[in-house]
Amino acid sequence: MGYSQGTLRQAQELVAEALHLPISQVTPRLAFGGISQWDSMGHMSIMMLLEERFHIAIDADVIANLTSISAISEYLDKSRKE
Repeated sequence: MGYSQGTLRQAQELVAEALHLPISQVTPRLAFGGISQWDSMGHMSIMMLLEERFHIAIDADVIANLTSISAISEYLDKSRKE
């Protein structure tokens, strides 16, 4: 696991907000396509909120790879260290 529990919680909260879900539905194993709300439009909502909330720019290659709660968490921890 390449991220902290605090970062995991932040990623879960962000995805819950972007997809209008209760936090209880956003498990650490949740990924793109795992629920109907996380479709291509939902994914873009997550990415836009991620950029806005954490003041980071995400390019197309990264967007294509941030398809799970764990991947988002790892990316957040990595972007904070740079």
